[in-house]
Amino acid sequence: MHELSICQAVVRQVLDLVPPPDASAIGRITLRIGPLAGVEPDQLRRAFPLVAAGTSCEGAILEIQPIAVEICCRICGDISQGRANRLLCAACGTWQVSLVSGDEMLLAHVEFVCPVPGHTGV
Repeated sequence: MHELSICQAVVRQVLDLVPPPDASAIGRITLRIGPLAGVEPDQLRRAFPLVAAGTSCEGAILEIQPIAVEICCRICGDISQGRANRLLCAACGTWQVSLVSGDEMLLAHVEFVCPVPGHTGV
């Protein structure tokens, strides 16, 4: 399960960020993942609490947003959406296409938890 090592890399990347001075923890981590990235989002979600335990990411919400597969036709120049197992131009039907997006995994957003001054949480 390589999702465990991917989670470790994501947590390391988040922990390397410089937090605001009043931040107490990480509240949410948003990843954008394409279907051709070779990552199983459900396995990533299961691995995240194990990797985050004992760090400022513990208890954070891991949000995963899908990225659409987009292709650019080398024949007619059309940019269209495709499916992971069907990369054909929507305009002319050719298989001669280049991948524009859908194979990436991006750390899109990190939210830090900053306590409100004077708030007791009750």
